[in-house]
Amino acid sequence: MAEDGIWHGGDLATARALFPEAPEPWIDLSTGINPIPYPLPALPLSLWARLPGAEDEAALIAAARAVYRVPEAAGIVAAPGTQILIELLPRLASSGPVAVLGPTYAEHAHAWRKAGFAVTEAASLAEAEKVATLVVVNPNNPDGRILPQAELARLAERCAARGGLLVVDEAFADFTPEASIVPDLPPGTVVLRSFGKTYGLAGLRLGFAIGAPELMARLKAALGPWSVAGPALHVGALALADLGWLARTAAERAGDAARLDVLLAPHGKVVGGTSLFRLLETPAAPVLFARLGRHGIYVRRFQQAPERVRFGLPGDEPGWSRLQAALAGDVPAASTPA
Repeated sequence: MAEDGIWHGGDLATARALFPEAPEPWIDLSTGINPIPYPLPALPLSLWARLPGAEDEAALIAAARAVYRVPEAAGIVAAPGTQILIELLPRLASSGPVAVLGPTYAEHAHAWRKAGFAVTEAASLAEAEKVATLVVVNPNNPDGRILPQAELARLAERCAARGGLLVVDEAFADFTPEASIVPDLPPGTVVLRSFGKTYGLAGLRLGFAIGAPELMARLKAALGPWSVAGPALHVGALALADLGWLARTAAERAGDAARLDVLLAPHGKVVGGTSLFRLLETPAAPVLFARLGRHGIYVRRFQQAPERVRFGLPGDEPGWSRLQAALAGDVPAASTPA
């Protein structure tokens, strides 16, 4: 759990504290990260021994432009993860107020509040449209909601007319490229793209912002020189250019998501998600969370929605078997070394 009180996925220290008798190794299903990562290439030692070069960054940006279908007239900036971009976005807005269409990733509202903006966490577009700057996660985390392109374009026009921004976080759009607004980017729109989730390499810390060149120049200046590590530039460029891997992985993860829906159906209602996570709604969510925790399986719970629990995808057949047994309430297997 973060110091700001926001619950995040991936916090196995909290899981072990909550369930000290759970069998090891833990299966972490609390994130929306691809459990089968892109195969890392052998890295030249020079990447660790020198500062990142301009040519390395240019290769990454070229690969990102191609796979994200960034218009020639738009700018794109690479950063050490999208979280730092979320923290910097308030520098691009001259005035408030701000709305975040929710419920969604809590760090968006938190970042704007820290920067001194009045923030509304809007439950509907009607409520969200009253502000200058609007933040939308599309596809949404945790329910997978997708706003149509025409709706996003209309929202961008409204925000621009008020001197604000439309921020579209497309962290989970890689497997649904038709949902992305990037190819037809409206004025006054900033799009965020995440590398680590789709490619299963969250520890690499790599993300992108896409928008008008003058806005991207301001973000790049705020990030400073050498903001992305050399190994991240190298791996990112190779992976983003591997369109065959992306297509195969999209199909495989869609199949996994469908398999997970079948497992979850007897335990509540699957109310949405993406190919990397599924959202289950049931009055028994706290009981289910505890049962899974005692089996050494950590899933995502929500402070403001205790009737919901989000499941990531197991990464191998033993993981699927453990999840199936835990959902059925079978006795946990004996502890094994991590």
